[in-house]
Amino acid sequence: METAADAGEEELSPPRSSLVLDDDEDVEEVEDEGGNLKEPLLEHHPINLRRHAPNNTSQLAIVGSNLCPIESLDYELIENDLFNQDWRSRGRAAILWYVFLKWTFCLFIGIVAGAVGFFNNLAVENVAGYKFVTVSDLMLANKYWTAFWVFAGSNLALLLFATVITAFVSTAAGGSGIPEVKAYLNGVDAPDIFSLRTLVVKIVGMIAAVSSSLHVGKAGPMVHIGACIGAIVGQGGSRKYGMTCRWLRYFKNDRDRRDLVTCGAAAGVAAAFRAPVGGVLFALESLSSWWRSALIWRAFFTTAVVAVTLRTLIDICERGKCGLFGKGGLIMYDVTSDTITYHIADLPPVILLGVIGGILGSLYNFLMLKVLRVCSLVNEKGRAYRLLLAATVSIFISCCLFGLPWLAPCRPCLKEDCPSIGHSGSFKNFQCPPKHYNDLASLFFNTNDDTIRKLYSSETNDDFQKSSIMLSFVASYVLGILSYGVAAPFGLFVPIILTGASYGRLIGMLMGANSNLDHGLFAVLGSASFLGGTMRMTVSVCVIILELTNNLLLLPLVMLVLLISKTVADSFNPNIYDLILKLKGLPYLEDHAEPYMRQLTVTDVVTGPLRTFNGVEKVGNIVHILKTTGHHAFPVIDEPPFSSSPVLYGLILRAHLLSLLKKKRFLPTCTLSGFDASKQFVADDFAKRGSGKHDRIEDIEVTAEEMEMYIDLHPFTNTSPYTVVETMSLAKALILFRQVGLRHLLIVPKSSCRAPVVGILTRHDFMPEHILGLHPFLVKSRWKRLRFHKSTLTRFFRTSLMWACS
Repeated sequence: METAADAGEEELSPPRSSLVLDDDEDVEEVEDEGGNLKEPLLEHHPINLRRHAPNNTSQLAIVGSNLCPIESLDYELIENDLFNQDWRSRGRAAILWYVFLKWTFCLFIGIVAGAVGFFNNLAVENVAGYKFVTVSDLMLANKYWTAFWVFAGSNLALLLFATVITAFVSTAAGGSGIPEVKAYLNGVDAPDIFSLRTLVVKIVGMIAAVSSSLHVGKAGPMVHIGACIGAIVGQGGSRKYGMTCRWLRYFKNDRDRRDLVTCGAAAGVAAAFRAPVGGVLFALESLSSWWRSALIWRAFFTTAVVAVTLRTLIDICERGKCGLFGKGGLIMYDVTSDTITYHIADLPPVILLGVIGGILGSLYNFLMLKVLRVCSLVNEKGRAYRLLLAATVSIFISCCLFGLPWLAPCRPCLKEDCPSIGHSGSFKNFQCPPKHYNDLASLFFNTNDDTIRKLYSSETNDDFQKSSIMLSFVASYVLGILSYGVAAPFGLFVPIILTGASYGRLIGMLMGANSNLDHGLFAVLGSASFLGGTMRMTVSVCVIILELTNNLLLLPLVMLVLLISKTVADSFNPNIYDLILKLKGLPYLEDHAEPYMRQLTVTDVVTGPLRTFNGVEKVGNIVHILKTTGHHAFPVIDEPPFSSSPVLYGLILRAHLLSLLKKKRFLPTCTLSGFDASKQFVADDFAKRGSGKHDRIEDIEVTAEEMEMYIDLHPFTNTSPYTVVETMSLAKALILFRQVGLRHLLIVPKSSCRAPVVGILTRHDFMPEHILGLHPFLVKSRWKRLRFHKSTLTRFFRTSLMWACS
């Protein structure tokens, strides 16, 4: 049934009465607000179903780093008299203008996303670079304690700054933002996730957090940043800050904004990795729930614009005008050998790499979930606790990064520009004598991009020791998990690539002469296997890796390790973003139905009284129902004298009712209006506002005299809502609900002698928590993937040990 989550208000709707089927009765009747008994909402079914609880699924979710009310999006096309007449009045020029604006918006999104991605990388390279240069100079002067305090103090200041602006300015900017974008494209909206304030905090906070030596990345936030740009363009800019134009507000519906957000998310990935094709595939494989060929074409155009924009801006850096940024690197790891050769004998190490990567990736997800739960409890206590957590994590990581290199021995320099003095580079002297370098410090005291580039480099088998790579892998693995609990803007993608690169190079070192593959190639394959083990993406990660390394010869090996690592990891737990979605409480609809849903019909999840309106309704009744319920849509029923018998006329949205109340076009008597709605209203009066914004009934003043007047709802009612018959299985309804992108699905009776509407299905009615709460005996029939659990693994290892001893 309609839930308060769909109302978009902070107040939760009052508890709804549940329907109970006892063994000796077929149905329980429900009273409406007038005390009249309504038609039975549930008939007897072959299986004995007992109602145990109302729809108590959460109507709040963690967005960014704060608990917020959530609501669903309206992807359905509204067909009423007003909108149909408005559409018929548009000529060929208006249609061409609409198409032109779509492509113009994509061009604008690509240019802005590319520029923001370049600026982010430039800022991180210079802020972190100057920090590392200052620390290196102090180490050369043997001022070790001063170097530590400068290093730890700057890290603490940067991270606290990122946490403060996130906590006090925009909590929606916390984290990577990918779960929120994924939920939005699935049909879930929340306040401020795409606001201009969130965009600014995301950019500034991400630069500070990534520069603070926290083991985090900027790829995830770039996805959110690109989505913010697309959403702001789609909603016509920001009216609050006076940054809007009338011609921008052309796409006043969730369908077109969804397409622009998808293009923006793809542009964000392309800007983060200079991977235009990978960006499109990432949005297709990991983010979007609805795709069509036209959207793919526009997304590809957007990412192509990003690539051109980045290339243009990088040319400026090649002239030496970007400070410590270098000469056009921008995380393009074009460092592997041009002629990679491998034979069938090299496949066993690659297969082993994939298997271990899957196990380590699933363990990473498991530990990450535990840490996030603990950190969420801390962050919920208030802003002071968020800052305390950030300070604790920053100091601990600074101590680890500064202290661990002292365990690594010094190595003589055998190459030019070793050690790197006075600028950001690959080799760090740290505490070593002149013409020597510390290989572990060279990994820790560089930006993540420089570190990955060094690990990916070919013909560098002798640059690192096994012990240093081992310490680097363990530190990256542990610190990456601890870092993500801080309430600041940063992502997971780059740290996972870095951890996988360390792990892959370590495997290559351990293989020794048993493999002919270069250690840099092992690092690339290690990143692929770890990405497959944590994020469970295959096609998009494969293409992103190829675009990063600029080497198509890696394709077969990357495909192999991705398939193996994903298969192994899927045996233990879901991907990291699905786990975070569930932890945040975002009601994400999966693309498959659970088997137990086929045992239920749509009426088996109807849990409360149905609120309806007459075709000509009294203003007082409308105001009363809007104030006492949080429902977002209401069926409109025509009754005598407007029809011979009660008949479903359509569905009217709460937002449209509020617009009608604000306009105050009321009728003195209960009669049809008889006027042309297009002369008193325009389609823009009912246009969808920006993400997370909505009108409130409490803000509308209606006099006592107006309360006794009437409104003709016919011209504003959607006359063709999606409906299903009450005997349809819940599994079939779920597929329809998700594929079409609905917010409401009306249930109509099979018999014409009953009330014209049985109930309304919304997103929360398909949530497993709600369904299994109503029918707990179905828990045993819930579909479970073939996964290994703790008891299974314990028995396996115990049996293997006994067999080995015998």
